[in-house]
Amino acid sequence: VQLVESGGGLVQAGGSLRLSCFASGFIFSLNAMHWYRQAPGQEREFVATITSGGHTNYADSVQDRFVISRDDAKDTVYLRINNLKPEDTAVYYCNTFWISGTGKRHEYWGQGTLVTVSS
Repeated sequence: VQLVESGGGLVQAGGSLRLSCFASGFIFSLNAMHWYRQAPGQEREFVATITSGGHTNYADSVQDRFVISRDDAKDTVYLRINNLKPEDTAVYYCNTFWISGTGKRHEYWGQGTLVTVSS
């Protein structure tokens, strides 16, 4: 399993970015996908989820500005971030997991993509 994020960079406050996460090594269309972020000196936090059926859920702090989507034909999940704020500065990680028939949790993370927002 591999998850490869891209799309981060340095942007000015008020701008927008679209992060991408290309997945391989598993049946992408059957899995929920998640985005997390980790700001400097802070713990990793949940950002957004999209289920295999396209249902979405967001952290309260990003509800109005972040949009998660997926393209199963491209095995890719996206995170659109609008109206970027300096507090959005973080490394953004793609994640997926599943529970096997034996009850074991299989969880995978990408390497992360850095988003830096200047004020």
